[in-house]
Amino acid sequence: MMDDKYGNLRLKLLASMLSFSLVPLFIVGLSLYTQFDRAYTTRVQENLRALVEDRRHALDLFFEERISQLYTVAHSHSFEQLCAPSKLQEVFDLMQRRSKYYVDLGVIDENGDHVAYAGPYALKGVNYRNAEWFQSVMLHGVYVSDVFLGVRQFPHFIIAVLRREGERYWILRATINTDLFESMVKAAQAGEFGDAFLVNEKNVLQTSSRFVGRPMEPPGIPALPRFQGSRLMTQSIGPRTMLVGAVWLRSVPWMLVVMEDPQEEFLPVLQTRSLALILLAAGVGVVVLGAVFVVNLMIAQLRETDRQKALLDADLMQTSKMAALGRLAAGIAHEINNPLAVIQEKAGWIQDLLEEEDVQSSQNFKEFEAAVTKIQQHVDRARNVTHRLLGFARRMEPVQHPVNMNKLVEETLTFLENEARHRNIEITRELGDNLPEVLSDGSQIQQVLLNVINNAIDAVEKDGRVHIRTLYDKDLQQVLVEISDTGPGIPSEILDKIFDPFFTTKKLGSGTGLGLSICHSIVTKLGGRIEARNGPKGGAVFVVAIPVQHHMSVSAG
Repeated sequence: MMDDKYGNLRLKLLASMLSFSLVPLFIVGLSLYTQFDRAYTTRVQENLRALVEDRRHALDLFFEERISQLYTVAHSHSFEQLCAPSKLQEVFDLMQRRSKYYVDLGVIDENGDHVAYAGPYALKGVNYRNAEWFQSVMLHGVYVSDVFLGVRQFPHFIIAVLRREGERYWILRATINTDLFESMVKAAQAGEFGDAFLVNEKNVLQTSSRFVGRPMEPPGIPALPRFQGSRLMTQSIGPRTMLVGAVWLRSVPWMLVVMEDPQEEFLPVLQTRSLALILLAAGVGVVVLGAVFVVNLMIAQLRETDRQKALLDADLMQTSKMAALGRLAAGIAHEINNPLAVIQEKAGWIQDLLEEEDVQSSQNFKEFEAAVTKIQQHVDRARNVTHRLLGFARRMEPVQHPVNMNKLVEETLTFLENEARHRNIEITRELGDNLPEVLSDGSQIQQVLLNVINNAIDAVEKDGRVHIRTLYDKDLQQVLVEISDTGPGIPSEILDKIFDPFFTTKKLGSGTGLGLSICHSIVTKLGGRIEARNGPKGGAVFVVAIPVQHHMSVSAG
């Protein structure tokens, strides 16, 4: 039955400890992981946005430099100079030394005839009058074409600038090396499944893609209208869901698209999640083991406490029996001593009568004298027995011995200093010099001091001071112990009630109201007094006065 009680208690304690330990652990762990996941997701998205913006800036700068370079060449040379034999080739070679992005360079007159050419193809003499790019450059002055096949039947794009020279119009046109240009775009792709490409306003690829198509093909993703800034979205590409960043170039109506695989980008998050789960499992294991250890320790301590309590109860029962026996012995001794005294008195009177002459002449005088002597002997024997019974009874009563009050105060404070230090309460002493020893019961005085000082600590609660002063009152022949605190003091309307039994100012369940009542009873029994008042600067003051010498009343019969 007892084992079932401890087993149920163990389960309840384990359930309570694990609930209060693991639930906050899971909540904190989940919160931290959620915050980390959200922060890392934001970071990945911002990194992709920054990458897209950076690559757009590089591509815009590329087009601006190429247009500026062609514009400079066109406006620093005349039509006749560039059409002169080997001059255009010389300019082209110079441009190639500065940049490898050019495939060829040509001069087209206002009729669309290719009048001068430097490059690997035989394009001189070709007429572009009906070509879309020719009409656009004649209209706008600068033109960057979409990727097209042209007469060379190979995907490429051109940059052309218009020069007006007097009444004459002519065009300087350059073809861009798409391989080198694509390398600039591909620099934005990262990871095993990353991708980067350009599409025009008609949603046609202008550069090759790793997964969605080749130049001049639709990419297989929805077309997006022009928008300001960059945009992030998710897009399903085959079995994968990709994180997509898109931005329109400013110099050319092309859109840069950069794709990243979230599984690759979020690998640190997944690793962190695995590590967090491992740490969480380890933490749960430690908490469970710790809870089991603590609960087992508590149950073992409880078992030991119950055992000690059983022994103490038995000892208290035995002590109670011995006290009852002592009181019974004292009662019996009192009851027997009274008739013994009468018997002793009558035996003495008979002995006095036997000394008279008429009695001594009696034939039975010797027998009378022997009988009286026998009676007195047995009365003395009975009195010795009752004295021993009274001695046994007296050992149940308080004892008197010399008590050094300063030493007793110091011993009492050793029980309370830790509690005071925990509450940041300073205990100060002002112990009188050359105090006389009092003849009293030190253990009972210590019980009184312990109760009063503990009440003072409770009144202060925390961050305060308790002051203890001892002094000798020569007029009253008493040693005084004064205990003052910096608490709220005692309301005047209850000052005369604090020593009443069951009167307490503490919260419900914090006190029984018997402490000061018992102290008052003990001090009164020791022949002293205990007083309470409020200090001049606030707080309560208790004074315990113990007489230097006091003979405690002991029933002696």
